[in-house]
Amino acid sequence: MMDVQKKMTVDMLHGSMAGPMVIFALPLALTGVLQQLFNTADTLVLGQFVGTDALAAVGNNAPIISLLVNLFIGISLGANVVIARFIGAHDLKETIRAVHTSFLLALLLGIFVAVLGELIARPMLELLAVPDSVMPAAELYLRIYFLGMPAIGLYNFESAIYRSRGNTWTPLKALAAASGLNIVLNLVTVLVFDWGVGGVAAATALSNYLSAWMLYHALCHEHGIIRLEPGAIRMEKSYAKEILRIGLPAGIQGMVFALSNLVIQAAINSLGTVVMAASTAAFTIEINIYVLLIAFGQAVTTFVSQNYGAGNLARCRKATKTGFSVTMLVTVVLSALACLFANELLALFNDNSAVIEIGRIRIFYIIGFYFLCVFIEILSGALRGYGYSLPPALLMLVTICGVRIAWIYTAFAAKPTFTNIMISYPLSWVITAVLLIGIYAFYRKHIKPLALRL
Repeated sequence: MMDVQKKMTVDMLHGSMAGPMVIFALPLALTGVLQQLFNTADTLVLGQFVGTDALAAVGNNAPIISLLVNLFIGISLGANVVIARFIGAHDLKETIRAVHTSFLLALLLGIFVAVLGELIARPMLELLAVPDSVMPAAELYLRIYFLGMPAIGLYNFESAIYRSRGNTWTPLKALAAASGLNIVLNLVTVLVFDWGVGGVAAATALSNYLSAWMLYHALCHEHGIIRLEPGAIRMEKSYAKEILRIGLPAGIQGMVFALSNLVIQAAINSLGTVVMAASTAAFTIEINIYVLLIAFGQAVTTFVSQNYGAGNLARCRKATKTGFSVTMLVTVVLSALACLFANELLALFNDNSAVIEIGRIRIFYIIGFYFLCVFIEILSGALRGYGYSLPPALLMLVTICGVRIAWIYTAFAAKPTFTNIMISYPLSWVITAVLLIGIYAFYRKHIKPLALRL
């Protein structure tokens, strides 16, 4: 058992950097793909076996779901950073305390978001200007999905605990099992019981609980520094505060993308059901590529965190440079393939020629400019590793959210076309990337050796 765990754990403090980073990021990227597969499976089943209206109903929920999931992922990065620092410093006692605090914090946050979501589900959909024809289905899906929020919170924090140790394979295995269950339950609820949107949402919620339980069980049977003892779960205020200090801005950073997408989704909805369906299909493709950028960004965060805890600033900088080079290469290749085979990929979701034609526009304007996001994910990931989460979050609040919203209410209002909506994406990325390079250069000059006393 110990040998298996050692093989699954990446050594971030010694040796070469590129190979271990790819080994660390690849399972993390696959985990992100499987997380998106939950929604992808929903859209595929509903689009193929229920209809365009059902597909549009789920598509309207995508920005809301992304908003909340990004919050959990971001805050869990705070746990990742705090635990990784103590591991890098070889502080066993404080690592154990941080692990147990992270678990309890995840559970409490998950319950809070679930309750809040049920209260604001309808108002959020009305804010998106969801058409009356799909409103009942969209609201049903969203309310059932919210019931799984505690599991989503726990899974992301449990994954962060493993990630801080250098193990990204165990979370992948748990999510693979849950994804398989989700696909089976989707088909059963739709084809056998004819439960439609409600059955698909219930299948997704149940599958999320499976992945959370599997990681909880695995952590309780760990033999190393991240072992979870149920009787020792308690909140250490200083660690919870540090996790939130680092993680909450990271969560806000992720939410900024989703917040701007809420406004954009409302604009898309104003163009009709066909455009809504096309955008949903293209979004599903693009998000499954973007998870690679997120994975390498989180890899850089963890590598920087451990080496920062170990006091090795030179290796922190090397992690950032290596992460940037590898991520840029992967992103350019995948973006080119997606643009080249756009028609074939879109046809997997809907073979309507109008849907495919409109979906191609989104793929070219978003995936075609993903190389700009490499600057954003890697540099903000490095800053998080040092503990500077707030500056990139504030920057993106202005440049991502602000630019896109301003564009919708000016340029799109003057010329309401789908292409005009899509232009806001690369425009906001260019501005963000340029400013973030300057912020990173500034903070890099002022980084000092870490004092671990919280």
